[in-house]
Amino acid sequence: MSGAVTARTLFAPLGPTYDRYAALLSFGQDPRWRRFLVSRIAVGSRDTVLDVATGTGAVARELLARNGCTVVGLDQSPEMLEEARRRLPSSVTLVQGKAEQLPFPDAAFDALTFTYLLRYVSDPLATLHELARVVRPGGTIAGLEFALPRGIWRTPWELYVRVGLPLAGRALSKGWAQVGAFLGPSIREFYDRYPEPALLELWEDAGIARVRSRRLSLGGGIVTWGTRT
Repeated sequence: MSGAVTARTLFAPLGPTYDRYAALLSFGQDPRWRRFLVSRIAVGSRDTVLDVATGTGAVARELLARNGCTVVGLDQSPEMLEEARRRLPSSVTLVQGKAEQLPFPDAAFDALTFTYLLRYVSDPLATLHELARVVRPGGTIAGLEFALPRGIWRTPWELYVRVGLPLAGRALSKGWAQVGAFLGPSIREFYDRYPEPALLELWEDAGIARVRSRRLSLGGGIVTWGTRT
């Protein structure tokens, strides 16, 4: 099963509860990470931002609240888009599509955000190239992903994702039980292939300059951002 199919199968039924339980299972950190992601985007009210893997529209809502910009949200899941439509104003355009093949012309957006995406695509470099393609030169691209804590924080992280997260997921629902069992191995596998220096190199190889990153919440999340060349 491909990463994209895995993501859609796992998360599509969870739209109505996704934001609430994502915040709960991350001890309130997921909303904080999304706010920091949006803070990296320098846009104004006349600019248009594409939010890829928009899900229920949490980042889109933050973009509207913080910047008053025009927002287009894209997701592969019609179920998630249905939930986003219920939560977002009609001014937000929602599009079903894949990050690997964006249905937009070159340089169509002033900035772009994405959330928890690269673990689910077969070719992260090609996907980053495609994301950069639709951003105008000089526009900002910013992404949020899970990360692996370093040093002494790795042990409690491992304990949580191996034991605590699966147990908590089972207490919530069958769907969240599957997510709880899936996330730990998925995060480890991605960061075995793309530790932070390799991840930043991917961004640079995709034509994104001045790439920076910040680890959040003891290293459990990482926001990366840069400028389209």
